Amino acid sequence: MEGIRHKMVNVNGISMHVAEKGEGPVVLFLHGFPELWYTWRHQILALSSLGYHAVAPDLRGYGDTEAPTAISSYSCMQIVGDLVALIDSLGVEKVFLVAHDWGAIIGWYLCLFRPDRVKAFVCLSVPFMPRKPQMKPVESMRLFFGDDYYICRFQEPGKIEAEIARYGASNVLKKIISSRKPGPPCMPKDNAFGIKPDTPITLPSWFSEEDLSYYATKFNKKGFTGALNYYRAFDLNWEQTAPWTNTQVKVPVKFIVGDLDSVYTTPGMKEYVNGGDFKRDAPMLEEVVIMEGVGHFINQERADEINSHIHDFIKSF
Repeated sequence: MEGIRHKMVNVNGISMHVAEKGEGPVVLFLHGFPELWYTWRHQILALSSLGYHAVAPDLRGYGDTEAPTAISSYSCMQIVGDLVALIDSLGVEKVFLVAHDWGAIIGWYLCLFRPDRVKAFVCLSVPFMPRKPQMKPVESMRLFFGDDYYICRFQEPGKIEAEIARYGASNVLKKIISSRKPGPPCMPKDNAFGIKPDTPITLPSWFSEEDLSYYATKFNKKGFTGALNYYRAFDLNWEQTAPWTNTQVKVPVKFIVGDLDSVYTTPGMKEYVNGGDFKRDAPMLEEVVIMEGVGHFINQERADEINSHIHDFIKSF
């Protein structure tokens, strides 16, 4: 894709695939589930043309990056360890961070653990979620949203993988990417992804069959277990981050979310983002942008606008 370079880097005991383009200050892009470095294709081209070194890895367990088998290998400590080693390999002290979905969760951990390595953070979709010491997160989610809540359904190793295999990676990816259903995502036991063989799934205008083919090829080769293990390490993250309870994130932040995003429309999230608690937990939060008529995969659906939002924020540092 138009001069994007690809390389493998040894970080934190694993081999990581990195896509990059451009020269200048580093902008590190972290993808979410079920995605790849490729989700940032528009941003890589835009930011590299504006004088930045755009760097987008396949996170541990995804794409062409190594996928350790143990769930404990996907804790926030391990993933942040990968990123710190990656930043070291780039020969810089600090990076601009741009992250979405699970990448955003990991991005918040990077800012929490190593604020000295992040100049500023453009966060898409998932705000900071402070640790609640009273109850483990999966238990809490089960209590609030029930057993069919997607994170609860992802917990048992092998189970959701078998359901994905039943319908095929391409159909499952197409269903997830095209979904615009607001509220907490739930997955019924009989058909987790709501795929009906006689009802074709139409891709949105911003995601082509070629894009889908790239995703599906990589997931067919790698499988989904590494990606799902991030969800299975939720409670482990809660255990490991006990020392950071009630710690604020001290990095400049711009938060952007679509008003149709399933995260933003989950009960309690709008109140948290807009009611003052988010700013309390991340006191250097400089701006919150709610984009109208936009779903979860915001950096692809509104690529040009997101590119402008990123550049407008980071150029001031």
